[in-house]
Amino acid sequence: MNIKNKVLIVLALLIAAGGYYYAALPAFNVHSTDTWFYIVFFLIALALIYAARKKLGMKELKQSKAMRFFGILILGLGVVYLLGTLLSSPIINAKKYQKLLTVKEGEFTEDVEELSFDKIPLLDKDTAEILGDRKMGSMVDMVSQFEVDSIYSQINYQDNPVRVSPLRYANLIKWFTNRSNGIPAYIRINMATQTTELVKLEEGIKYTTSEHFNRNIYRHLRFAHPTYIYGELSFEIDEKGIPYWIAPVKKFNIGLFGGETVGKVVLCNAITGDMKTYNIKDVPEWVDRAYSADLLVQLFDYYGTLKHGFFNSILSQKDCLMTTDGYNYLALDDDVWMYTGVTSVNGDQSNVGFVLSNQRTMETKYYKVEGATEASAMSSAEGQVQNLQYKATFPLLLNIADEPTYFIALKDDAGLVKKYAMVNVQKYQIVAIGDSVSQCEDNYLELLFSNGMKEVEQDTREVKKISGMITKIAQAVIDGTSHYYIMVEGSDDIFDISVVDFIDVVRCEAGQDIAMEYKEDERANLVMSLEIKGEKVEKNLSPEDQTEETEVEE
Repeated sequence: MNIKNKVLIVLALLIAAGGYYYAALPAFNVHSTDTWFYIVFFLIALALIYAARKKLGMKELKQSKAMRFFGILILGLGVVYLLGTLLSSPIINAKKYQKLLTVKEGEFTEDVEELSFDKIPLLDKDTAEILGDRKMGSMVDMVSQFEVDSIYSQINYQDNPVRVSPLRYANLIKWFTNRSNGIPAYIRINMATQTTELVKLEEGIKYTTSEHFNRNIYRHLRFAHPTYIYGELSFEIDEKGIPYWIAPVKKFNIGLFGGETVGKVVLCNAITGDMKTYNIKDVPEWVDRAYSADLLVQLFDYYGTLKHGFFNSILSQKDCLMTTDGYNYLALDDDVWMYTGVTSVNGDQSNVGFVLSNQRTMETKYYKVEGATEASAMSSAEGQVQNLQYKATFPLLLNIADEPTYFIALKDDAGLVKKYAMVNVQKYQIVAIGDSVSQCEDNYLELLFSNGMKEVEQDTREVKKISGMITKIAQAVIDGTSHYYIMVEGSDDIFDISVVDFIDVVRCEAGQDIAMEYKEDERANLVMSLEIKGEKVEKNLSPEDQTEETEVEE
């Protein structure tokens, strides 16, 4: 064969290897499975080219020393790979796997504060996607060119739980006509208020998953760091709303392929493509997701099942714990924590506790709280509205009146949230339903009181007195009850008088003299007794009080 043909063969081999690398993007790292397959692919291609050049038949193939060399080399790599996999596995390294995650026991009521309603994420990812698609459909100037990516990363943005997702090119033609300016916006959904925004950017996003060549975010990251083994990417925004790709870099702590954690994180500006690499301990606080929820779940399962070795986790299963199916997210101290239940490996219908893991730092806390599994709580919530056939979302764990409580959104067939449910973790027969979160909480607290789990707190506020002429009076309806709000001469305070308590308050008007006993409250002082023009107004009896009075008379 002449030199020209040899050059063509080498060139074809290089093109094949380069094409494979450009498409598959393997990391040049001994810990990467893709690297081993890439080397094997290259050797097989080389062997085939050699066989074709020599025009070897089946008999010649068996007798060829070169082909035997290729076979031994490929087989040797396979043996090394299999040995490396075995020596990196939990079968041999159970203790090392069990210690990958440091778990501390926590106190639920101390670590998990009661959240205000505007901080509770009411939506799951599926509902967020529906809202995002609806918002995109209303943008007539963009909907024909772009669609919403399905990423919807959950983050904390300016102390609010939100999901964010970039737009993507609708198809190849739309990519070709718009790529010079990039993607002009991203979707931001407040998971508490359900407010959906299309955030337009001054300069378009150039680096995305929907790019096809060098600006594809995976290819951009690979060419910048050929040896990094990346984990699952997430899309986030910093406190100024600038979009970034968060790329965790895997770290293998056990053998060739075992003990995966995160060693570094690459932050890539989605607009400019600028990158900066941080060690995991130095990642900026606005970043919410360095560790994926799936990785944290896997690490806790190693911790819970391998306490007494690998074979114990398979055979006797003494003291073995594992996470339940599914997880959710909880916002604490401006970080996003992955939540999941913990149960025994026997697969019973109860949890022995639950775990919270910080997705930025890997800090993990375990809480011993026996109760229902998330699946049982979801079934209980659905049972309360079985006539409506609503479906329960995976629960969110909340602290309600110092009680671990599953908070569940109930969705209709269209995927929209229609009602809310609260299920007590320890007594999952206590289920409250409401059309709003506040109504659901009121119903839940009432059930706690009626079941003896909570006692009504004594009001220790001091009773004060005031008298004078009414200077202002206004009426409002709160939760279906009429209230009169009064201001008295010589005081800047507002006094709240409920018509349910004092029906005669409807006779009050500006200029009248009034005397009240009240207790100070945050917004308006609560009136306890009332005198109008020197005459005491009797307080209305509640239905319960009326019943008690009737019984006494009898």
